[in-house]
Amino acid sequence: MSDRPYRSALYIPASKPRALEKALGLAADVILFDLEDAVAPATKIAARETLKNALGERGSYVPRMRIVRINGLDTEWGRDDARALAVMQCDAVLLPKVGSPTQIDEITNMLPGLPIWAMIETPAGVLNAPKIAAHPAVTGLVMGTNDLAHDLRAHGRAALGAALQMTVLAARAAGIAVLDGVYNAFHDQDGLLAECQEGRALGFDGKTLIHPDQIATANAIFAPTPDELAQARRQIVAFEQAEAAGQGVAVLDGRIVENLHVTSARAILAKADAIAALETS
Repeated sequence: MSDRPYRSALYIPASKPRALEKALGLAADVILFDLEDAVAPATKIAARETLKNALGERGSYVPRMRIVRINGLDTEWGRDDARALAVMQCDAVLLPKVGSPTQIDEITNMLPGLPIWAMIETPAGVLNAPKIAAHPAVTGLVMGTNDLAHDLRAHGRAALGAALQMTVLAARAAGIAVLDGVYNAFHDQDGLLAECQEGRALGFDGKTLIHPDQIATANAIFAPTPDELAQARRQIVAFEQAEAAGQGVAVLDGRIVENLHVTSARAILAKADAIAALETS
């Protein structure tokens, strides 16, 4: 997985030109241009053309990552979405309700060479997450917690704990990115903060969002803190000094520092550098 930040991934309805225009000035790391849930059936065909024009004319979405969520290939719109995507300027396609790797094969045949992100939002998707994540075309997983909770007949975030952890495990085993699901109460900043903190603790790279007001919180929580950066630098120095003295481990503040800690420390610093580069572009 690259050092590219995925702290905040904002869904933008592809059918709304004003929202697409506003997204140009937002600080989200990822823009999820949505042709699926956020677009009414009557406007789905027109939304494709609206999105095509936006992506073709507005190169300033870069350096944000541009991912397009199409409708499922089993719907009346999905295949036409995929065909339209073949001529759009985007970085990846997000396929909803992925339950098995065969669905990835199908979209890959239609869009060869385009990275695939898979939504894990069904019981089958969770159970098959390791196989889906291991597909060579898949570069990211996205939790669809609303649909998953519905299918599981689950109530509350805690009931999704096993599914969230299994999906993170699958992504980490495959070395790809993984994003947490949305927080629906977009005016509730305290609730969003708590859920972002939990998502980071579980190992997610960032959070999918439904409102621009949620971006700042996600960006703050999923970024390395000043204390983490300082500790990472101290660990690297301590280990390098121990190595120079012919020792295989270091001791810092009464704790062992091994090579794996240094690897993590360097990853933290690289992530901070990538965030700084994105925010100054």
